[in-house]
Amino acid sequence: MNYPLLLEPLDLGFTTIKNRSIMGSMHTGLEEMDGGFERMAAYFAERAANNIGMIITGGIAPNEESSSGGAMMSGEEEAEKHRLVTDAVHQADPDVKICMQILHPGPMAYSKNAVAPSAVKSRISPFVPNELDAAGIQKQIDDHVRCAVMAKKAGYDGVEIIGSAGYLISTFLVQKTNLREDEYGGSYENRMRFALEIVEQTRAAVGDDFIVIFRIAAMDMLEGGMSWEEIATLGKALEKAGVTIISTHFTWHESAVPTIATMVPRAAFTSVTGRLRKEVGVPVITSNRINMPDVAEEVLARGDADLVSMARPLLADSAFMRKAVEGREDEINTCIACNQACLDHTFSGKLTTCLVNPRACHETILNYEPAKEIKRIAVVGAGPAGLAFATVAAERGHKVSLFEASSEIGGQFNLAKTIPGKEEFYETLRYYKRMIEVHGIDLRLDTRADAAMLKAERFDQVIVSTGIKPRTPEIDGINHPKVVSYIDVITGKKPVGQKVAIIGAGGIGFDVAELISHSGPSGAMDRDVFAAEWGVDFENHPRGGVTGVEPKVVKSDREITLLQRKDTRVGKGLGKTTGWTHRLTLTRRGVGMMNGVEYVKIDDEGLHILQNDLPELIEADTIIICAGQDPLRDLYDDLSAQGIKAELIGGAFEAMELDAKAAINQASYMAAAT
Repeated sequence: MNYPLLLEPLDLGFTTIKNRSIMGSMHTGLEEMDGGFERMAAYFAERAANNIGMIITGGIAPNEESSSGGAMMSGEEEAEKHRLVTDAVHQADPDVKICMQILHPGPMAYSKNAVAPSAVKSRISPFVPNELDAAGIQKQIDDHVRCAVMAKKAGYDGVEIIGSAGYLISTFLVQKTNLREDEYGGSYENRMRFALEIVEQTRAAVGDDFIVIFRIAAMDMLEGGMSWEEIATLGKALEKAGVTIISTHFTWHESAVPTIATMVPRAAFTSVTGRLRKEVGVPVITSNRINMPDVAEEVLARGDADLVSMARPLLADSAFMRKAVEGREDEINTCIACNQACLDHTFSGKLTTCLVNPRACHETILNYEPAKEIKRIAVVGAGPAGLAFATVAAERGHKVSLFEASSEIGGQFNLAKTIPGKEEFYETLRYYKRMIEVHGIDLRLDTRADAAMLKAERFDQVIVSTGIKPRTPEIDGINHPKVVSYIDVITGKKPVGQKVAIIGAGGIGFDVAELISHSGPSGAMDRDVFAAEWGVDFENHPRGGVTGVEPKVVKSDREITLLQRKDTRVGKGLGKTTGWTHRLTLTRRGVGMMNGVEYVKIDDEGLHILQNDLPELIEADTIIICAGQDPLRDLYDDLSAQGIKAELIGGAFEAMELDAKAAINQASYMAAAT
């Protein structure tokens, strides 16, 4: 059997989870939108039909003060709507369990009605929460219990009560956010009381045949967070209070340590779960950056967990577990932890989807049905857009020829994969290479397609995905020998000096700064390197895992300045959930950042600029241009001149940075309609 541990059932006594895989909780935005329950039903049912063991929904609020206008479960009417979801999952596979996450954000509720144990403002919320009095605390307990009861009526197999991340329950547990002096504050025994009463009263209300999961911050990455002794004490107390399973979480949203970005090593935190597993007698769940079945199997083999939670990997590929069972691991569309279309969307109020899988959360809208009329299609350019179009079109039955002028597929992905911390892009390229084989695409590498060739082969349709060309800004001296393109730097074609100015501070500028300021192994590939860079002590587990631990940052031996024309903060346009990590990394390495810059000229001295109307010289041996891109449309223009109709996709349609989200999305929809 492939992955015997991952595929082993787990007997909970009153019920059995069919295998050790969980689709972890992830809020999508479907929870609040019109028609969202129908779409959620399709979204979860597709995963259930593909051999997942258990599903945990996105967070559902138990009351008004916790909902901030979002999804809530407080009564029969709301429970009835959720029946669409639970029925769809159980019809897809009666053995799959689905649990609803109860999420009370507490001080992070985006509302002036937010509540907390004490009036301590969360760093990421504009509101100071209202301190709960005794009656208010009992109301929150009662509302959690009612929410669980309603979930059971809605057909859920269980609930997950989230007691981590800086949400309400976790703020009772941590002394810096719980300043109370009554029976819910002070000693740790008192600070645990709120969590334990919720669990005890929930268990009493739902009975013994209902899964109750509690999610704790096993290492909250927070200065002054919980100690290891407190975590172990809480785990044992939760077991006595009646939880079926303990789920481990590894952060607060306020933490200054990345835990789910692509720069984080795979399965970086599972040893923390393993340590807790030795303290309790109930099954434990681990999570974070477990994105392939062999990684999950290794986690289980080490004894780090009983169950493995994979949220975004199931977003990226709904058939993840089916492919694992059937030995088709090389066909898994792997989550690269970019966060660009999932968490960045969630925290920006947009509907969640996935960069590598635009169908995610769009299962009722985007489908790859067999083509009614088979066409011979030429796709020119095997970058992200070309690969997406070619593989979707071929999956639907079209005869696709994919032309690529270079010796390998990937386009801009081949630049991204070389940036330290972005090694996961290799997985996306592996996936597309395999899809080219599976769908019988005629791949022609080292072939520069021209209008005459395409005309001679009489294709029914031509797709031009020739990508972009770097934009050259109009600066006096732009042709100076010390000026180089970001492509030449990333590919290593041009040397980089000791004093460097980078013109352009978008995603590409930051990637280049990361590349040339980096030394030693990549933290994404080495947990010890990652822990040192971010100040995490996995061995001794001080409070929060980070208290008193100074990040060991290797200063760059280069003098690097990152510049932009805009007056906004440098890096403001980066991803909402990961941009801060890139800014902080470069700042720690000594990379300078300047905004509101006017470029005057380039000469032997370096880059002359104006900032605040004052002249300044940035001494530089190398000036790297990262000033955006323009569409590369020469072939399209040639085709049009010869009367050959073609369609533009990807960068050739609209120039973009190394972010492939829009390119893959556009190409996938177009191929689905072809």
